[in-house]
Amino acid sequence: MITLTTTAELAAFCAAARETDYVTIDTEFLRERTYYSKLCLVQLAYRGDGESDAVLVDPLVGEMSLEPLYELFADTSVVKVFHAARQDLEIFFFDDGGFPDPLFDTQVAAMVCGFGEQVGYETLVKRIAKAQVDKSSRFTDWSRRPLSDAQKAYALADVTHLRDIYEFLSAELARTDRARWVGEELKGLVDPEVYVTRPEEAWKRVKTRTTSARFMAMVQMLAAFREIYAQTNNVPRNRVFKDDVLLELASTKPRNAADLKKSRLLQREARKGEISDGILAAIEKGAAMPADDAPRPDKGMDRQQINPALADLLRVLLKAKAEDAGVAQKLIATASELDGIAAGARDGLALRGWRAEVFGDDALRLCAGEIALAAQDGSVRIVEL
Repeated sequence: MITLTTTAELAAFCAAARETDYVTIDTEFLRERTYYSKLCLVQLAYRGDGESDAVLVDPLVGEMSLEPLYELFADTSVVKVFHAARQDLEIFFFDDGGFPDPLFDTQVAAMVCGFGEQVGYETLVKRIAKAQVDKSSRFTDWSRRPLSDAQKAYALADVTHLRDIYEFLSAELARTDRARWVGEELKGLVDPEVYVTRPEEAWKRVKTRTTSARFMAMVQMLAAFREIYAQTNNVPRNRVFKDDVLLELASTKPRNAADLKKSRLLQREARKGEISDGILAAIEKGAAMPADDAPRPDKGMDRQQINPALADLLRVLLKAKAEDAGVAQKLIATASELDGIAAGARDGLALRGWRAEVFGDDALRLCAGEIALAAQDGSVRIVEL
């Protein structure tokens, strides 16, 4: 197992990888004690003829710059292959500001190819590569050095088997003419808005039953302060204070340090210093916010607007269409999206792109009374009206 610890070694590997069609990539990281993920290891592999075609890149040892890797990411002649890429892409986005191009996610491709919803890497290794993955090192501390041989073997397996999985799924997509479907799905993964949390919008993450303007103003200001503090100090937002504390503070509206001491949930270290000052300032801003400027949570589709019988028919249609296409139902449309269509929504994801071809177009025809559903020989078929 080869471990690269210098920029020159990484540059040499990336130069060799750029002579191939694709490179498989994975990362190991820690995030339990930080706001941003701490990158601990990068695994890379391509289809070569020797031991050097799969390596570990250790950014925690020596003087290592990932610039050669980012140059490889920008080389559009080489496909960059991940499995469940979102967290990996988030790390690279915050470090470099860009995304690998072109990108291939084997989890997305597997869902399109009929392997079920959010299929795990181990399942694909077993079913496609006909191998087993040793999971014993999965939850180890990847920031500690030296890495054990077991850790290295586990990490390297995440990219070596991925080569077989990619080649199989790529061929299957070509055979079924569904590569375009995967391309549509991956557009969302390379949208910077997916990874950026703006403090003024952090309140949207907080679940609350109370939606009065005054209460929501407090929630917005407290959530914004928490997000800014967490980002600035690189600590998890829940280490500042948890959502239940935030809701308590929004309800009790403490005005001074003495009021903060009365909190049932706020931890002692947050009752003084920068966090205490930030809480009180947020409460003051929330109190001064005009009611018309307070955020209004999306209550979702009004249940009174939904035609329940039509929603049930859409579920039957979705199940039949998903089975015909060999695609996971939730990849095509969620339950809330079906309710939205039944209530008259016409701008959902299920009605666009490949989803429209598989399900959306017929869903609209069903809503318009142009088709009906009938049972025949144990299956559901469409009847033209």
